[in-house]
Amino acid sequence: MVELNFARSRPDALLDLTRVGELSRWSAEDGWFRIGAGVSYTRVIGELGGSLPGLAMASRTVGSPQIRNRGTIGGNLGSSSPAGDALPPLYAGGAEVELASVHGDRRVPVEDFVVGPKRNVLASDELIAAVWVPKATGPQQFAKVGTRNAMVIAVCSFALDLGERVRTCIGSAGPTPIRAREAEAFAASLDSLSDAAAHEFGELVAAAASPIDDVRGTAAYRRHALSVLARRTLTWAWKERG
Repeated sequence: MVELNFARSRPDALLDLTRVGELSRWSAEDGWFRIGAGVSYTRVIGELGGSLPGLAMASRTVGSPQIRNRGTIGGNLGSSSPAGDALPPLYAGGAEVELASVHGDRRVPVEDFVVGPKRNVLASDELIAAVWVPKATGPQQFAKVGTRNAMVIAVCSFALDLGERVRTCIGSAGPTPIRAREAEAFAASLDSLSDAAAHEFGELVAAAASPIDDVRGTAAYRRHALSVLARRTLTWAWKERG
């Protein structure tokens, strides 16, 4: 809709997929949740929040209630914007994207699916059928900074999964969402969390970012904000894990 409103796109036809029942279902299979591409953010919050808390947290930050009722995880994947709120928790959670066409289905790790700003590996005859997300094995967190509290595109965002493996993802601070792998290794090595360790984690997350200056914020501000978000989310998750 944004592309249409700004006259950047004029497709010859639009297809309404909301009545394709298979796209609006989710199921639990062998420790994974298969979430149909048409499942709304509101349903993720209400029906999957206990099993996928990071994704539910991100879903709560999307737009207004009306947008959350209509918007979907599949839509966030399809637009492939680095500012997409659902993408960091999907990266941090180790999600995979299910693509379908008349030639068959395939599953692609979400990190391989998004290849650039608003670019992905979806073939011209493929549809995003679902996203597969492993059930959380530990605390998950998501936080973002915007120019106001609601209905806002992220200046930057950060997701953390403190489960069997520590996984992170930075949003809106690079051409694609970014894993902060050095920060992950550092957090995994900790036996306890001190203020100094939380600060070091934040600095490693900020160093992994690749931000630019734009109308929403400067690169320097994004790095600083990410260091703060990383410290806070690690502290929250650590306390939750006990």
